[in-house]
Amino acid sequence: MPASASKPTTFGQLPPSKWPGERLGLPDAGPRSVARVGRRLGALAIDWGLAVAASMIFFSYNPFATSLIFVVMQILFIPTIGGSIGHRLFGLRIVPLVGGWVGLWRPVVRSVLLGIVIPALVWDSDQRGFHDKVAGTVLIRF
Repeated sequence: MPASASKPTTFGQLPPSKWPGERLGLPDAGPRSVARVGRRLGALAIDWGLAVAASMIFFSYNPFATSLIFVVMQILFIPTIGGSIGHRLFGLRIVPLVGGWVGLWRPVVRSVLLGIVIPALVWDSDQRGFHDKVAGTVLIRF
């Protein structure tokens, strides 16, 4: 990382990344790079579709049940398989910034905030949503 990229600016914030993940020490492209919007949307569509299907089968398509199923799937699959079913099908994985296993609390915090939707729409220059920032995670390609 260039020395100028690590110098804090106003209020101790780092300048915007040249590419998503630069400030996190991640590559611009390829394995371990930050997941881009297309893959994220594709994974989201698959996960939401699975939640809708389960809601239709078990709850006569109840919108609250759909949202709850979506959040629960995230909480269950992130610590067990490294991401949701959609994430895995699109070659993505959720990892903690500190390394190691994502643990149990990160998926809960991340998924509950994702279920609220608005935090997922607020991104920084590293393409990390507020839900990932709070949970200390990043969605990467593998």
